[in-house]
Amino acid sequence: MVLAQHKVHERTNEITAIPHLIKVLELNGCLVTIDAMGTQTDIAQLLHSKGADYCLALKGNQRGLFQEVKELFDNAQQTEWIGIEHSFHRTVEKGHGRIETRRYWTFSAELLSKNTDKWSGLQSIGIVESVRRMGDKTTTAIRYYLNSFASDANRLAIAVRSHWGIENNLHWVLDVAFNEDDCPVHKDNAPENLARLRQIALNLLSKEKTAKIGVANKRLKAAWDNKYLAKVLGI
Repeated sequence: MVLAQHKVHERTNEITAIPHLIKVLELNGCLVTIDAMGTQTDIAQLLHSKGADYCLALKGNQRGLFQEVKELFDNAQQTEWIGIEHSFHRTVEKGHGRIETRRYWTFSAELLSKNTDKWSGLQSIGIVESVRRMGDKTTTAIRYYLNSFASDANRLAIAVRSHWGIENNLHWVLDVAFNEDDCPVHKDNAPENLARLRQIALNLLSKEKTAKIGVANKRLKAAWDNKYLAKVLGI
């Protein structure tokens, strides 16, 4: 469900828009996940001040910290984590002709030698290794995270999978059911206004559970059947 959005101006990027969203949302007690572009010390501080936990993707835009975490993980793997207190979780999923194994590790941020005080609330580091096998082809991806919660690999797994689910359950549906990517409207405030209308419609259609059909078909049914439309709108 989309709760809020903020327009990114042409000469800026998401880094400037994220704080605006954080300020307007009630996040106390929530766990917020953000892609690497939003992994900034001021964003971490703002989330912490709002009473929220965070799980921030760590990539090369935080070069020094990223390199140390990567080296620490590589060394831990080579020594089989001997002497390093950590949490571990593993999942295996099969379907669509592929097998995907995910391994999750977390350990205390106190193991880092770099100055981490500027990362408000930072408690643990997370690593996710995804190994996908399809036929005779195998691909491996490793991702790193900064977490404000204590070392807990199961909690990291839930956070990361929920974040990935946004692409599948929101952006993909908006494209397939509403043809969002093909929308030719680009002038003034029209794109933002239409995006909000699509998201409101998606929220309403997703909440309607009596029709056992997909969002695209629910949308058509609401257009053809006024009684069903009233049910979707809750009137």
